[in-house]
Amino acid sequence: MFHTLRRALCVAAALLLPLTGVQSARADAAAEAVGAGYWHTSGRQILDAAGQPVRIAGVNWFGFETANHVVHGLWARDYKSMIDQMKSLGYNTIRMPYSDDILKPGTMPDSISHDGKNTDLRGLTSLQVLDRIVAYAGRSGLKIVLDRHRPDAAGQSALWYTASVPESTWITNLKALATRYKGNSTVVGIDLHNEPHDPACWGCGDTSRDWRLAAQRAGNAVLSANPELLIMVEGVQSYDGTNGWWGGNLMGVAQHPVQLDVPNRLVYSAHDYATSVAQQSWFSDPSFPANMPGIWDKYWGYIFKQNIAPVWLGEFGTTLQPSVDQKWLAELVKYLRSTSAHGADSFHWTFWSWNPNSGDTGGILKDDWQTVDTAKDAYLAPIKAPGFDPGTPGPGGPGDPGGSTPTCTAAYTVGSDWGGGFNAEVKVTNTGTLPLKSWKVTWTWSGSQKVTSMWNASHTQNGATVAAVNATHNGSVPVGGSAGFGLGGAPGGGGVTGLSCTAT
Repeated sequence: MFHTLRRALCVAAALLLPLTGVQSARADAAAEAVGAGYWHTSGRQILDAAGQPVRIAGVNWFGFETANHVVHGLWARDYKSMIDQMKSLGYNTIRMPYSDDILKPGTMPDSISHDGKNTDLRGLTSLQVLDRIVAYAGRSGLKIVLDRHRPDAAGQSALWYTASVPESTWITNLKALATRYKGNSTVVGIDLHNEPHDPACWGCGDTSRDWRLAAQRAGNAVLSANPELLIMVEGVQSYDGTNGWWGGNLMGVAQHPVQLDVPNRLVYSAHDYATSVAQQSWFSDPSFPANMPGIWDKYWGYIFKQNIAPVWLGEFGTTLQPSVDQKWLAELVKYLRSTSAHGADSFHWTFWSWNPNSGDTGGILKDDWQTVDTAKDAYLAPIKAPGFDPGTPGPGGPGDPGGSTPTCTAAYTVGSDWGGGFNAEVKVTNTGTLPLKSWKVTWTWSGSQKVTSMWNASHTQNGATVAAVNATHNGSVPVGGSAGFGLGGAPGGGGVTGLSCTAT
């Protein structure tokens, strides 16, 4: 996909006929119950834990993938008010782009205003801010799809790995996130990598370039950590000599489908854009826009129409300035199938973007981060869908994000490393407004390291993941205070990912 500038700058109202009285109350109750628990697939549909069809109808809220290491706009708004507004407009899902940078120990967010807003985010790491967003979204009846957008904040990569972020790190971090939110069904899925493009291939068999094979490796790794998640697999750019948008070409699925170890967890994802992002040959076709359904059928729509799997249009957007873009969006909305006519037996989607600071598309919000672009929002009205059953935070999701629950952060530092082993210190800081009674720090090592000794805490280790719990004498930590513990490990190279602190 050709939108470097966009990357750099970088609830659902049920469409029901009017009902009254008891009918309306029953309809409201039914709508509230839809979406509970984890989801799975059946043919081209996504079903909730009770087997009811659901439709993803949401927005992309980007920023965790940038050098800010957090969703954008928190310099202007409180994150809770932002989520409340999404829900009020009828969006039911947030696609949350991130880079692997946020899983580096101690990564802190930038450009968050705490002046009368976001006060409960003060002092939190990027991952802990993500916890808060997940928790509040879940209580609001919105779902989250995590999108591994980039290996690092520097920019988009054609392949799922780079020299500095190898495939092993990609998979380790995906598993860390799957583990972090295990049991918290607000996070329903993970988009494995954003917009694979040339030289990425589909079905060519070259393990260094074959995105389909890489998606199987990563998808199965995620499911080994949390078998309940949906695995979102995007397309590539080119297949059999036919080029398309980055991540938008799923033609290879017909001959080379993705095969996962856990059945009914696969969702294919495409991206599609208008001329404000880049020109494509079909925009100048004399038959435009009548030619577009055939284009979409060829690249990704056939997967849905042949009942192979659900299809999620993970990104699509436009400034709506050129008339051709207006025609494109109107035709696309019609193609995605209206909720009033088809219910959840439809394509899934998340619009790019909620943010106004997307350079070649703009967003649902205007530049003040408050005012809605009512023209864009109106185009999407026919394909919005009912919101979901409000969930409760699970592991990795804190309690009330309003600040009435104890919170903590952890900092991990390797003091010495002699190759055969190392020593490290961990500092736990109370960042909340209540004293801590106890705390637990978890992390994942990227190699075969094992704890050989630990002082001022006790631990359990499961594979590469360690959980350390306070000793009796240092579990109580006052507001703003700190506690610490140390450990020895072997072999050397004891850097960690997925560092988190849970307080009670």
